[in-house]
Amino acid sequence: MEKKKIQSFTVVIEQDEDGWYVGWVPTLKGCHTQGKTIDELMVRIKEAIELCLEVEQDEAENTRFVGVQQVDIPL
Repeated sequence: MEKKKIQSFTVVIEQDEDGWYVGWVPTLKGCHTQGKTIDELMVRIKEAIELCLEVEQDEAENTRFVGVQQVDIPL
């Protein structure tokens, strides 16, 4: 039996003003979804990643997530 290649993706998660969790994948343009719970969001983001990979396979292989930085701005 052939082993499937595993690829990891970083998911950015925020909570909107209505309490929904919104997640997106920085390395896959347009790959985002939402869920009422983080567990629901994670199920949905995996489905979204699979769909995005069907369309953007080459882009996913050529893009590397570098990181997130915080910027302080005086208000």
